[in-house]
Amino acid sequence: MATKHAPTRPPILVAEGEADALADLAVAVADRHPLVSRLLLEELDRAELRRPHEIPPDVVTMGATIEFMVEETREQRTVELVYPRDADIAQGRVSILTPVGAGLLGLRAGQSIAWPDRGGHPRTLTIVRVVRPD
Repeated sequence: MATKHAPTRPPILVAEGEADALADLAVAVADRHPLVSRLLLEELDRAELRRPHEIPPDVVTMGATIEFMVEETREQRTVELVYPRDADIAQGRVSILTPVGAGLLGLRAGQSIAWPDRGGHPRTLTIVRVVRPD
């Protein structure tokens, strides 16, 4: 599969109801997590919203398991994107309210995004594979 490297943020798809819930969550945590709140709201603002059944199976949604690569280190990781209450890094469940979680949302297999890590350093994340729950 060809990888699409993007110096800017690639187009993303988000389910309508999921976008509403995530926007509410981002606003609610803005005081405690201003960077991630801002990043998530920016992503939701630029996302193409679709009905849930119109989201292709290779798009990252909440509850999806994502295999991705950090291009700078060639590190490959597999995580499940979850709401904060379900996060457990030891189990590979990453909160949407982390920089990497917010950056993965809405991407498709093969897409890359330039995205800051927890320390604010730019990283390029490339989606290798997406497995969504039934």
